Amino acid sequence: MTARPAHPRRELLRELLLALLPLLATVTLLALATQPAYIALTNGGKGLSPYAYQGLVQDVLQYRVALVNPQATPEEREVRYQQALSSASNRRQFVLLDSVESWGEFRLLNVQRDLERRTLAGAERAADEAIALNNLVRDYSADQGATYERAFLELRRALIGSAIFSGLLSLVLILRALLLWRADRVRAQRREDRQREALRLASHEMRRPLQALLLAADALRSARDEGMQQRLLTQIEDSAAQLASRADLTRLNDLYLDVTLRVQPTDLGELVRRFSSSRVHVTAPSPLVWPVDANRVRQMLENLVENAVKYTQGTVEVTLDAPGGAPRVQVRDHGPGISDELRGRVFLPYERGPQSLGPGSGLGLPLVRRYAHAHGGDVMLNHAPGGGLLITLTFGQAATQVAAPVPVRKLTPG
Repeated sequence: MTARPAHPRRELLRELLLALLPLLATVTLLALATQPAYIALTNGGKGLSPYAYQGLVQDVLQYRVALVNPQATPEEREVRYQQALSSASNRRQFVLLDSVESWGEFRLLNVQRDLERRTLAGAERAADEAIALNNLVRDYSADQGATYERAFLELRRALIGSAIFSGLLSLVLILRALLLWRADRVRAQRREDRQREALRLASHEMRRPLQALLLAADALRSARDEGMQQRLLTQIEDSAAQLASRADLTRLNDLYLDVTLRVQPTDLGELVRRFSSSRVHVTAPSPLVWPVDANRVRQMLENLVENAVKYTQGTVEVTLDAPGGAPRVQVRDHGPGISDELRGRVFLPYERGPQSLGPGSGLGLPLVRRYAHAHGGDVMLNHAPGGGLLITLTFGQAATQVAAPVPVRKLTPG
């Protein structure tokens, strides 16, 4: 499975937008939360000033006093009248007059009309109306002050709420950045662990063909018989091919971790008979053809036979058959066997059998199980009848990717 290509510009844009998110959210929240307070304050203008209303009451009362004062001259009464009428006629000097009049039934126009009658009764009614209008202004001013106070309280709550929200959002983004950083560290550590595991397995699996190659090359120096030379050259070719198959640095993951097989019909009997020696007795029908990755099957058999030879001093028996139609390889030794506790752990990396019986890294059997699963089979350990250990390797249908085999250049003609 190939990873999706990264888009650095898109990721950079996403991170920039996330970095701007607290600012955008705070501005939006403040704009919405302070809108009622803003409307209340702007509708209130610069605030209600009662001085014009108080001045109206004073002018109307002075006019009424002038009417009832017998010592007042007609000229003085006219001056007081014009002064009161001018004050009642100039609506512009009365701040928020429409809002104040909407609170009650008293009107500035009534004051003006009563004054225009130029009678004592009209002056008295105008004075009462002006006083009532002034009292109405006082009540309206008190209510407007309470409205301003509520607006400022709402504004204060909005500012505090926006600060808390912005802080929490910033905290969430910081935590997200820390989690992303930690996830990147974990992914990088996993990649490094997988690379190290692949390199360890490759080193483990290259050891055997490399030893065989060195032994064959050393024997070739002293070989005088042409037939022996050809056999040694064939062995060198085979070991070189195995080294090439197990040490492809561009395919380490496919070889040892994800296990991508190169499957083709293979005579398993021929593969098994290669391990026949003075201590290894092989029983295998010929031919027994099955679709497998020949190089990976050879690695499995090498690990199983090598373990059996390492942990016993007697004969090792290797048997190939197909009791249920699918191939099965059994490797039996006559050694000390293995405890039930250790038998459940030997397929874990770095778990080994009795340490005193020989060196090893404990990577062979876990790799065998991984390859067996890739071939649709499994590997199992059981106590052999009469003592020793019986290892059974089964095959099924390979479920991983099928690829063409890599051609290997021969050292000898033909």
